[in-house]
Amino acid sequence: MTLMCRGIRGATTTTENTKEAIISATRELLDKLVQSNQLDPFDVAAALFTTTADLDAEFPALAARQMGWTSVALMCGHEMRVPDAVPKCIRVLMLVNTEKRPEELQHVYLRGAVYLRQRGIN
Repeated sequence: MTLMCRGIRGATTTTENTKEAIISATRELLDKLVQSNQLDPFDVAAALFTTTADLDAEFPALAARQMGWTSVALMCGHEMRVPDAVPKCIRVLMLVNTEKRPEELQHVYLRGAVYLRQRGIN
């Protein structure tokens, strides 16, 4: 099988806009994505993080760096402001090098972000 670059999505929420809460929620999300997809962080080409505008106490990418993702391209930004959006939400799009087909990948939605999958937004 051929090695391809594929996207894996994930999202979570936190109850507070603090450095600790953002890092903790992001770490939990990344751990679950790695576990669910049997990923070696070496195979992660890039991770793009967004937060809703109500989260600005820390960059979620810091959690990845603290987990040892020192050679992964990381970027953070804010999500679009949409009425009735899930508050205090952290999202990630990971680009990974894998032999898996798209339907074999596991996208992970935790806490209040489960609503995003239910609505078919992600």
